[in-house]
Amino acid sequence: MRPYFKKQNLSWLFVLAFLTSSLTFGQLKVEKWKLQVALGVNNPIDNDDPIFYSQYINFPSINLGVQRMFSRNWGAKLDLGYNRSSNGGGSVPFKLNYTRINAQAVYDFKDVFTFLPESIGVVGHAGPGVSITKPMVDNNANINYNYANLSATYLNMLAGVEVHYRLSKTLSVFVDGSYALALSSKNKSDVNSKGQFSFNGDLIYASIGVSISLDTCNYCP
Repeated sequence: MRPYFKKQNLSWLFVLAFLTSSLTFGQLKVEKWKLQVALGVNNPIDNDDPIFYSQYINFPSINLGVQRMFSRNWGAKLDLGYNRSSNGGGSVPFKLNYTRINAQAVYDFKDVFTFLPESIGVVGHAGPGVSITKPMVDNNANINYNYANLSATYLNMLAGVEVHYRLSKTLSVFVDGSYALALSSKNKSDVNSKGQFSFNGDLIYASIGVSISLDTCNYCP
């Protein structure tokens, strides 16, 4: 009888080891990394300034990010965005460099929008960040304002939605629409504190990009 029980114990140990290794492997597979690159247009939203105002559509907006999914639906990403805008018709000539970096939570709506085809995914993202703006005024513009302090650095809260179309297990293309809300004072007329032409307003952008899985892409949209 003892050999029989020994065989049974060995069998159970084998099954337990198999289940443990499978569970561990499954947990490791949840941690998915993706690289995202996108190009688009933007619109900086300022207060009503009769002298400095931008075009409604400005190019380019360049976004670069790294995303990690911790589960089927939840993840996080760190991304960097660069945006260039220029003056609208009738405004004093200028260009504006707007750079931001954000740490965001990511939610995949695949279990909510179950009616969508498997190849299409909807992903929401939101999180805090820092905006750095640098306006550049045309030196030939004949205006008597103080440009000694043109740069501005302030906090923002970014939120957006991505719609993905999966081309393969490791590659998808997506459209992203996002809004960066400025968490700062909107008063930019105080020359001593902000500079007459510093920008600390909101930004809205739309872009088209690619999402590349850096490992097995079980949880990519």
